[in-house]
Amino acid sequence: MVRAAVLSAVGSPLEVAEISLPEPGPGQVRVRLAAAGVCHSDLSLSDGTMRVPVPAVLGHEGAGTVVSVGEGVTHVAPGDGVVLNWAPSCGSCHACSIGEVWLCADALTGAGRVHAVTADGTELHPGLNVAAFAEETVVAANCVLPAPAGVSLIDAALLGCAVLTGYGAVHHSARVREGESVVVHGVGGVGLATLQAARIAGAATVIAVDVSPEKEELARRAGATEYVIASDTTAKEVRRLTGGRGADVAIECVGRATTIRAAWDSTRRGGRTTVVGIGGKDQQVTFNALELFHWGRTLSGCVYGNSDPERDLPALASHIHEGTLDLAALVTDRIGLEDIPSAFTAMREGRGGRALVVF
Repeated sequence: MVRAAVLSAVGSPLEVAEISLPEPGPGQVRVRLAAAGVCHSDLSLSDGTMRVPVPAVLGHEGAGTVVSVGEGVTHVAPGDGVVLNWAPSCGSCHACSIGEVWLCADALTGAGRVHAVTADGTELHPGLNVAAFAEETVVAANCVLPAPAGVSLIDAALLGCAVLTGYGAVHHSARVREGESVVVHGVGGVGLATLQAARIAGAATVIAVDVSPEKEELARRAGATEYVIASDTTAKEVRRLTGGRGADVAIECVGRATTIRAAWDSTRRGGRTTVVGIGGKDQQVTFNALELFHWGRTLSGCVYGNSDPERDLPALASHIHEGTLDLAALVTDRIGLEDIPSAFTAMREGRGGRALVVF
């Protein structure tokens, strides 16, 4: 039996309970978690913005140590440090065949399986495949990747979502070039990773936008050269800071219609807007036909940073070892399993960066 944070029904608070995990079967790995990040996607799953089979153990950003492996698993062994990969690619669907592994049609099929049972026999599902809000988890072998050497597993947990997403949004989706100006809307965990990635890419001006004045210091430590408090005049302020033109690139990390619209309005004519934030179906963004023609901007969605974890983790490790990527700087709170509901509240209220469950 291990302790886990269980979502009994959509809209219900997470409750810490003891669950029984099976031993890993063929092609499976059992992992003892070192840490798990609390991501806005977990909040979206709990409140129904994104659908998930319930009851479930949530948590998809984590790292830990392999306890045991099932038959046929050869790329990791007991004692190895690993990063969880919540969206493994199948390698055979159309998206995978054209190299867009972040859009794999079968990435989340594992979320529907029975993952564990509670003390009274209730069957649980594994959230986004990996069920990281638990002391231990059992996952498919393609859901674990070797952790970068020399990086603590507590810090490495952030590589599983926030950093891959933020780094990928900059380098793969928006394709920020050296000397460009970048505005990042939303300074949570992913936003902070995005700011660091923009700095790594060589952006000359990096503007952070958030509703909270208290996040300015966090943003500047991550690489922001300017800080703007979000308001109805955000786009005007961004244009003022970019020679009257607007930013070359805007990256939206919130998932609200008003913020997406502000990000679009913040970019220059011909600029690029990348939407990372996950919003609900009720968040409708509108454009008129004339402005689409006149501004010549590009608006694109971004799933998991358009990242390939197997390709990108080594690149991230290099930046960590060089000192250009600071994982610890993303974390504002280290908490226990029982504190996840409070971390959800903080996210709703726009407080703090990444909360990290440390086991």
